[in-house]
Amino acid sequence: MDTQFSKAVQELAALLERQQQVVAVAESCTGGWVAKVMTDMAGCSVWFDRGFVTYTNEAKHQMLGVSMRTIESFGAVSEETVHEMALGVLNNSPARFSLAVSGIAGPSGATEDKPVGTVWFGWATRNEQVVAECCCFKGDREAVRAQAVVFGLHRLIEIVAADQ
Repeated sequence: MDTQFSKAVQELAALLERQQQVVAVAESCTGGWVAKVMTDMAGCSVWFDRGFVTYTNEAKHQMLGVSMRTIESFGAVSEETVHEMALGVLNNSPARFSLAVSGIAGPSGATEDKPVGTVWFGWATRNEQVVAECCCFKGDREAVRAQAVVFGLHRLIEIVAADQ
């Protein structure tokens, strides 16, 4: 996995540097892992601004402005929540691009309609275009989280590349 992280971050960094733009992230189930792999790269302060680890519903609300009504109606692991998380990142940073992640890494927390491995992603740009996608990853907690990091980075690369 480390190689997948490194390659993705190098590709993302090159795109952002070329565009002279920065990214910021909001993470729940990944607990800062996306920000960690980004900041593993020397010189990342040129293109990485900040990360929000918003594990609880209250943190999502307080730090990103996610509506408690959204969380109560749809759950923390939902398209609606990551949509608001992704926009909240942009509202609380100078970043042009954001990535938001919220999921159920396990081993507990699953429901009938949201099994362990369910992860919602949201990506936003300054023009307030938000893309959301749900994946269901297999494996234990570590595997689900690692797959979420890789998937989130790959889609972020696509979004940044398309914004040129």
